[in-house]
Formats: sequence, structure tokens, C-alpha cells
Amino acid sequence: MQIEIWVFVLSLIACLIGGAAAGFFLSRWYFKKQLKDNPPVNEKMIRAMFRSMGRNPSEKQIREIMRNINSQNK
Repeated sequence: MQIEIWVFVLSLIACLIGGAAAGFFLSRWYFKKQLKDNPPVNEKMIRAMFRSMGRNPSEKQIREIMRNINSQNK
């Protein structure tokens, strides 16, 4: 059984494009999952940042900053 060269080349190109698309969507899904499970900024970090600037943040300020960060991620 022999396969024509052009059929082989088209099959190879189709497999490469399909693999690249699948890899892109799988890595995008995994990255979003990791960001959701492990957010880059949390309330403790915001408190520490305020204290390093010499300020004592109120709970309202912290919640407002967290709300702004979360709304930008969506």
C-alpha cells in the first residue's frame, strides 16, 4: 500500500494545525484554572503593601481594591 506524497503532506499539515489548536486551547484552559485557584494578589498582600507605604488600610479600601482587581480579570 502506497500513499501519494500530496496526501501525506496534507495529512501532516492538518495534524500539525490540529495539534497546535488543541495545545493552545488546553494550555489556555489550564492557565485560567491556575489563576482562579491561586490568585496572584490576595487581601494579605494588599494589607502588607499599604503597611509598607506607612498607611493603615480600612477594610472598605481593601475590599474595593480586591473588587477592582477581580473585575479586571474577567
